[in-house]
Amino acid sequence: MARTETKVLTAHVPLPLAEKVDQMAERLERSRGWIMKQAPSAWLDQEEERERLTHETLADVDAGRVIDHQAMQAWADSPSTREDR
Repeated sequence: MARTETKVLTAHVPLPLAEKVDQMAERLERSRGWIMKQAPSAWLDQEEERERLTHETLADVDAGRVIDHQAMQAWADSPSTREDR
């Protein structure tokens, strides 16, 4: 199995967050290091998805695929969207 090169990253985190990391590591029976490797991967995936969705949305706006505010307000105010029917 090939070894992946690594780099040490250091971060100061608030004590309550560090305690939560330790608690999660214990609960999952994993090391703190394992938890700390998962966190940036999940965050980066989330940010990449957010960026993709932002670009997709801006493309929709540029193409004119939008809903007028008044039309949306009329829809929201219509009886078919109310729970009290």
